[in-house]
Amino acid sequence: MRIDTHQHFWKFDPVRYAWIDDSMAVLKKDFLPEDLALLLKANQIDGCIAVQADQSEQETEFLLGLAKKHAFIKGVVGWVDLLHKNIENRLEYFSKFKKLKGIRHIVQAEPAGFMLRNDFQRGISQLKSFGLVYEILIYYNQLEEAVQLVKNHPQQVFVLDHLGKPNIKGEEIISWEKNIRALAALPNVYCKISGVITEADWETWTYEDLVPYFDILFEVFSTKRILFGSDWPVCLNAGSYQEVLQLVEKYISKFSAKEQAAIMGENAVKIYNLKK
Repeated sequence: MRIDTHQHFWKFDPVRYAWIDDSMAVLKKDFLPEDLALLLKANQIDGCIAVQADQSEQETEFLLGLAKKHAFIKGVVGWVDLLHKNIENRLEYFSKFKKLKGIRHIVQAEPAGFMLRNDFQRGISQLKSFGLVYEILIYYNQLEEAVQLVKNHPQQVFVLDHLGKPNIKGEEIISWEKNIRALAALPNVYCKISGVITEADWETWTYEDLVPYFDILFEVFSTKRILFGSDWPVCLNAGSYQEVLQLVEKYISKFSAKEQAAIMGENAVKIYNLKK
C-alpha cells in the first residue's frame, strides 16, 4: 500500500492560517479531500495521513470528520494542548476516534527550551498509553533539543517532519548533519522525506540540490525508518505534487523493490497502525 504520510486540508481563513503570508498566495484558498483524491489516484497513492496546520482542537475535529467521510484518509495527526494540566482527559476524549494516529505541536514557532519544559514533557509522556505518535516539527537549529526530548522518552514513537527543515536554500548542511546523526541514533524516531523543496530555493531548486541531504538521511535512518510525504498543498509554493513524488521515486530507485515499498507506505502502515 502506498501512503502519503504528510498533507493538509483547510477551509482558508486568513486569521486562523496567518502563517500563510503574501509570499504563499497559491495557498490562499480551500484545499479539501476532493482536490487531493484526484492527485492520489493519478499517482497510484492508496491513502494519506492528514496533518494539522492550525493549533486548535477545532481543526483536529475537522480533520477527523473528513477522515470519517473519506476512506482514503487513513489517519490524522492532530493537535491537543500538551501543556494542559488535564491533558489526560483531552487524550481520553480523542481516543474514541480510531483514525487519530498522532499529535503535533508547531514547535518551530516556539522559543528555545520549549521541548524540554516540564509541562510539555509531561504531555508527551501521556501519548504512549493512547497509542499515539508524536510528530516533531522544528527547524534544523532545534534538532539538538529534539535529541534530548527523544532521549527522555525512549518508549515513545517519534516522527521527524521534513528532515528537520535543513537550510537547503542557504546550502548549510554541517550542523544539520551532526544533529540528524545524533537523532537517528535513537531507535524510537522515524523521519519523513517531505517538505524538502520548500526548504530549497522555490524558484531554482534542482534534484542535485537535494541529493546531499537525502544521502545523509538514508545513511543514518535506513530505508526502514523513512516515510514518504508530499506536504501538499504547501509544496505548491515550490513545485507540483508530481514533482515531489518523482524526485523521491528517482532517488529511491536504487533500492530494492521491498525497500521502496517500505518507504512509500509499508513503514507508515506499521508506525501509524493503519488498516489496509
